[in-house]
Amino acid sequence: MVIAIVLLNVEKDKIHTIAEILNDIKEVTEVYSVAGKYDLAVILRHKADEKIEEVITENILKIDGIKDSETLIAFRVYSRYNLERMFEME
Repeated sequence: MVIAIVLLNVEKDKIHTIAEILNDIKEVTEVYSVAGKYDLAVILRHKADEKIEEVITENILKIDGIKDSETLIAFRVYSRYNLERMFEME
């Protein structure tokens, strides 16, 4: 599984709208509004790195209001956090 973290700077009045658009992309599993250098952090997961590249270049970076981005590709996860368990919560 390929995991990408896409950090976005967006127009301030479009943060919510862009987050909702991102949330509708199948490969996007999480969208966070964040404090600091970036406005949004987007987590993508897919079995093929070519698909991740396509989603970023053909979908995400073409969204109106995105000013800048930085993409990180994860090599290994060290977290003990159980993502599957999170989805079981009521």
